[in-house]
Amino acid sequence: MEKNPYILKLSSDDEKKELEFELDYLSSLTFEERLKMMREKSKEMLKQMIDHGHRRAVEIIKRPSC
Repeated sequence: MEKNPYILKLSSDDEKKELEFELDYLSSLTFEERLKMMREKSKEMLKQMIDHGHRRAVEIIKRPSC
């Protein structure tokens, strides 16, 4: 059985190692895989915004002149 090479275990917080790990992982993906991940995250964020009452961006309403 193969081990997942994309698991980071640290004994303490280390932002530099976390960033290096994340960049290594992203660079191992193909362009299509990164694009698919970006689309999935966009859908996830949109769903969260809708769930929290932020359906659309603020609209500018032009009022008629009197």
